[in-house]
Amino acid sequence: MREGLTDWDLRHRDVIRLSRDTYLPLPDATELRDRLPAILLTAPPGAVVSHQTAAELWKLQIPAQSGDVRAHLTVPPGSRVRNRRDRRVHRGELGPEDVVRRWSLPVTNPERTWRDLAGVLSPAALLAVTDQLIDVWCSTADLERRLSACPSGRGAARARAALAIADPRSESPMESVLRWLLHDARLPPPVLQHAVRNQAGRFLGRADLAWPDRAVLVEFDGNVHRERDVFVNDLRRQNELVAAGWTVLRFSSADVLGHPEKVVAAVRRALS
Repeated sequence: MREGLTDWDLRHRDVIRLSRDTYLPLPDATELRDRLPAILLTAPPGAVVSHQTAAELWKLQIPAQSGDVRAHLTVPPGSRVRNRRDRRVHRGELGPEDVVRRWSLPVTNPERTWRDLAGVLSPAALLAVTDQLIDVWCSTADLERRLSACPSGRGAARARAALAIADPRSESPMESVLRWLLHDARLPPPVLQHAVRNQAGRFLGRADLAWPDRAVLVEFDGNVHRERDVFVNDLRRQNELVAAGWTVLRFSSADVLGHPEKVVAAVRRALS
């Protein structure tokens, strides 16, 4: 072969075939930062990293995603390129203001990434992305301007709904998913990261979601809460909150994703 590699070389167990004409050494194939340049080499002119892959470059966590590891690219509308085993192709117009360089690669900026994701994510996942964006990368006003530039079409209603309740105080993507679940059930909006104190003014803890007027709080327990020290502290804290007159509800991802109706019913009962 012209590059000095034989078919045998490409069939080596330490070489991964990304698509019909893209191969990488095994260690590089597992790293997005190494895979993307190889994928873009065989992409059409004007291809830009977008959607879920752009979100990954911006370090945004999208909850409850499938195991699809293909790179998402946006290409010009007239391009005839098709999906392949290493890429998922989207077609659309991109203005110069929509594209920036990250890791020296062309990628949609945070605002355009958000608007693209509004067309493909569930409302709950989009809220999680929106909360993260306004905490780190842009303001609510930035996203409002992006939505005003593309006020209709796929995902516009979802973007509008997520933006209406987005809050940078959300501390995890699954906490945002839980908040959307309660919002969608038309329960009263909670206070985020509410500082709870007893009658003497002593600080008891900070609640993920709280309804102070009804002395109800809800906590989302991620994996870190399974660690022994955290678990023990959680139990002590919960006992103090209950003793101070608070109703404490705690949910995991298994509850929120697997039994959302039970989560809503439990919170509704507590608030009533």
